[in-house]
Amino acid sequence: MKVETGDRITVRGHRVGEPERHGEVLEVRGDDGGPPYQVRWDDGHESLFFPGSDVVMEHHDDSS
Repeated sequence: MKVETGDRITVRGHRVGEPERHGEVLEVRGDDGGPPYQVRWDDGHESLFFPGSDVVMEHHDDSS
């Protein structure tokens, strides 16, 4: 998974009824777009994040 600053992250709930988490990649700290990522979550919290199989990435589009 290659990620760039500005990409959006969605973490699916682990249990039925658990809400998704959404955030924006602030910094890519791994080599060649790899993890870990500094993420600002939509609730304002920031954390260092290592994605798992429950993650969906949306690449940021600079053309808009």
